[in-house]
Amino acid sequence: MYNRGSGILMHITSLPSSHGIGDMGPAAYQFADSLHRAAQKYWQVLPLNPGNPDNGESPYFSSSAFAGNPLLINLEQLVKEGLLDQEDAKPLPQSDETRIDFDTVRPYKLAILNKAYTTWKDRNSSDKGFAIFCKNQAHWLDCYALFMIAGALEGTYEWTKWPTGLRDRQKEDLEKLLRDHHEEVEREKFFQYLVFTQWNALKKHCNELGISIIGDIPIYVSHESSDVWENRDLFKLDEFGNPVAVSGVPPDYFSATGQLWNNPVYDWSNLQASGYKWWIDRMTAMFERFDIVRIDHFRGLVQYWEIPAGEETAINGKWMNVPVHDFLDTLTKRFKPFSVIAEDLGIITPDVYEVMDDYGFPGMKILQFAFSEDNSSNPYLPHNYPRNSLVYTGTHDNNATQAWVDNELDEAGLKRIQRYVGIPMTKDTVVEHLIRLAQASVADIAITPLQDLLGLSENARMNNPATLQGNWRWRATAEQVASINLEKIREQSQIYGRAQPDHSGI
Repeated sequence: MYNRGSGILMHITSLPSSHGIGDMGPAAYQFADSLHRAAQKYWQVLPLNPGNPDNGESPYFSSSAFAGNPLLINLEQLVKEGLLDQEDAKPLPQSDETRIDFDTVRPYKLAILNKAYTTWKDRNSSDKGFAIFCKNQAHWLDCYALFMIAGALEGTYEWTKWPTGLRDRQKEDLEKLLRDHHEEVEREKFFQYLVFTQWNALKKHCNELGISIIGDIPIYVSHESSDVWENRDLFKLDEFGNPVAVSGVPPDYFSATGQLWNNPVYDWSNLQASGYKWWIDRMTAMFERFDIVRIDHFRGLVQYWEIPAGEETAINGKWMNVPVHDFLDTLTKRFKPFSVIAEDLGIITPDVYEVMDDYGFPGMKILQFAFSEDNSSNPYLPHNYPRNSLVYTGTHDNNATQAWVDNELDEAGLKRIQRYVGIPMTKDTVVEHLIRLAQASVADIAITPLQDLLGLSENARMNNPATLQGNWRWRATAEQVASINLEKIREQSQIYGRAQPDHSGI
């Protein structure tokens, strides 16, 4: 059970900034202050992990399950620290402040961060903070830095295509890589030092305001990652490192061929034999960075759909069991409290709900799913919610709710909403009624995506799971964030018992 409250879903990259992508600078602190003034208790973000062009910039298909995205680093802070000149952090001309142009932002920002590293190296050769960070994070940081440099040198992060010595992590090859490219390796570590120094400061600010950060982890990791390269025995791979089985979900009423994700699946017998050390390390990192962690595709920790590598669809997969109780017993004994949210959307079988109930993990309720049929037992209708749950108008994978209303909600669905709420409405007022339904529900936590608070439509969608390109690019402008009706949000939170008791006045 979590403290009854409400919050906003807004990823860091979607914040306004003068450098083409949201970051951990003034706009992030201002947003936290606005949440506090609106009496909100929660700020939900997406994974902080780095994306890459090959995977459509998705933070769910990252080069590391532990690393942070250097593009989130705020440049103004580096000016204050003397690592950059004011001229280095001048605004980047942006033709569209509502979209991230990664092709422009990535080389632009990394070049500036390279300069910051050069300045830091010259001035701070004995930076104790950096040394402590590297020591504490060595269990993932050393391999990640080598992986990034090797991928850049080889022109690909498909490590199975690297020379055999590097592919198989032969000691002499790794030592040579480190010896020949020590400077570049240190730079990668420095970037991570900056990411988490800035993130820890932002999280501290939020916590001091009474705001808890809800983070997010993908259940699977990308094959093109330092995690798989370093821990081949924890995944179902062949002798050359290629997956023999991959992830996905079976056919359902959403897709006749299922979904083929192509992540390598875990070798749970080897994970179990290791005492789940990799997962313990991963959750340790997550709980250092977030107050609550949403586990994406939670059902994959109970049973997962395993597809032979090379299949073109997910049809020919099979369900595989996970030693879920042994696994979760290990984690819940290690972490007290084990503050997680189970993403339980889609077709969920009774065994998954039994595990959630056994451990008290809250699930998710989506109002966009509540009015597709005349069925008073629909689990997404508010009168069916358990207290131990989170309610959303929609998630980052859904269309903005106004776009859903305009493009997907038919007249029958609109009438269902009207009957349920008991108030006549037009399509222009549906979103505000759904937000109020979420706030009024018994669910412990109500989360509204910022797009829905602003009434934005199709162009504000964050991710469309049916497409690989063009996602993760939406940004709010400074004017849009400033237009948020904080007083209205605060009032609703007070009416429905979700408000911070010690918030500041507006």
